Amino acid sequence: MERPVAIRAVIRTARTAAVAASAIAASAAFAAGAEAYVTNERGGIDVIDLDTLAVSRTLATGGEGPRGLALTPDARYILAANKGSGEVCAIDRATGAIAHRVKVGLNPEMVRINGRFAYVTYEPVPSEEALKHEAAKGEGAAMPKPGTGASRAAEPEKDDDAAKAEIAIVDLDHWKVVKSIPSGHETEGVEFSADGRLMAVTNEGDDTISVYDRVTGKEIKSVSTAAYGKRPRGIKAIPGGKGYVVTLEFSDKFLVLDRDFKILREVATKSSPYGVAFSPDGSRLLVAAAKSGVLQEFDAATFAATRDMAVGKRCWHFTYSPDASKILAACGRSDAVYVVDAQGGNTLKVIEGEKGPWGIVTYPRANGSLDVR
Repeated sequence: MERPVAIRAVIRTARTAAVAASAIAASAAFAAGAEAYVTNERGGIDVIDLDTLAVSRTLATGGEGPRGLALTPDARYILAANKGSGEVCAIDRATGAIAHRVKVGLNPEMVRINGRFAYVTYEPVPSEEALKHEAAKGEGAAMPKPGTGASRAAEPEKDDDAAKAEIAIVDLDHWKVVKSIPSGHETEGVEFSADGRLMAVTNEGDDTISVYDRVTGKEIKSVSTAAYGKRPRGIKAIPGGKGYVVTLEFSDKFLVLDRDFKILREVATKSSPYGVAFSPDGSRLLVAAAKSGVLQEFDAATFAATRDMAVGKRCWHFTYSPDASKILAACGRSDAVYVVDAQGGNTLKVIEGEKGPWGIVTYPRANGSLDVR
């Protein structure tokens, strides 16, 4: 016997309310748990439950080779730069669905967010790395070993503006690129001044740091690191707006700069420093020395080395856990994430089975090489 229309309407309303309540409850439960998000160059984004230190699920990015990633200010979306598809995708953190896709350009790498804009580095022409990637798939000739005469001959001329990297500014309200800023060659790290007025980027291909007005995109100055070393990569603002530190990958050191980007001193590190971040309380500086397989710790006031923490191979990026008790390092050539006790410095766990992990951030947000200062 068919129910009256009024009764059917009441039942539908009750069902809808129940589904909505269930979704809200699930969302609340989801939001309560601390997680880490790891981009894999040969896979998607692995989600690590920070209570169990195990991968709970993998998120598809809709493109090959995700690298840089960031959380939107409201933590609703995870943004990932897809090397293969030349775009940034926004993944709904609760559902895992791809909500937005923004075409950026070839070889996007770093993603940083300031306010309602994302700043994404990319290269308008293929870099040596991109050409290697194509060669590995059987397209084009194999590239020579980096640092050799043949490699330098194969690189774009440094005075060729068309070969320079760019920084795409993505409007996160309308999900579109609103401006692209010409940068140096092979732009790597991106950082903002404490007041948000300035954006500084490292250009590893021409040994410079470019400084821009963040709002207008106008270049304010260019700082050469050539007198101190090669391949500037990681950059992080010193807490309190006192200045910046910049790692020099090919010279095994980092530079300390003041707030006006004047180079004050150089500090020796282990081999191939890249990712850099301060501890949540600002007392320590951590540097990922990729070829040495360690996270190096320095006193943030004196920059004296205090200890080394063993990790895996090619650990470029790392993050503290939200409660600051652990440090998680994405180790690309170990296909693993190393979890280190932030107090004792010992390895707590090695999360294996990753596929070329590149970047790592957490929710709630925490200090790391890709996120909060």
